[in-house]
Amino acid sequence: MRENRSKLPVVLSADEVVQFLEAVSSLKSRAALTTAYAAGLRASEVAGLRIEDIASAGGVMQVCHGKGAKDRNVMLSPQLLGILRTYWRLARPRPYLFPGRDEDHPIDPTVLHAACRSAVKAAGLTKRVTLHALRHSFATHLLENGTDIRIIPVLLGHNNLSSTARYTQVATHTIRATQSPLDRLSLEVTPSG
Repeated sequence: MRENRSKLPVVLSADEVVQFLEAVSSLKSRAALTTAYAAGLRASEVAGLRIEDIASAGGVMQVCHGKGAKDRNVMLSPQLLGILRTYWRLARPRPYLFPGRDEDHPIDPTVLHAACRSAVKAAGLTKRVTLHALRHSFATHLLENGTDIRIIPVLLGHNNLSSTARYTQVATHTIRATQSPLDRLSLEVTPSG
């Protein structure tokens, strides 16, 4: 066995994502953790979202001051938009989408991590699920669904493709389904001679 192997990220199946999200007990935490998975966001990025960052007409969310103080646009799925609209109608948050105890400040990421731990326990999952595992699951599911690997680092806010390459180690279904160029050739197995 090789040493110095990088550890593969924890990835939830689609069913496990549903099981996990449905086990989140509070409306705000469920909406926040759903947002984390749906857009592949870090805990701090979810916490920092403001109402104005949701561009529903454009189908994107703007992540301001992500890792490395970089801004980027991420996908806003129609299903997530519906969830966020329901959450907004019920909670009426301002200015942060997920406010903390004081509405003028965002939710603390530690609150999201605690909600994650509670949901894992309530869902009965045995995997070591963290908010970052939701991000890993997002990236892996995109890859498995045929998303061009050059798009994934942009969505995740990675500087280079090597940060994203680890997801290719996890997406074995995609690897299995990829056709080798050899399969397009008509080649005799034994040499004629």
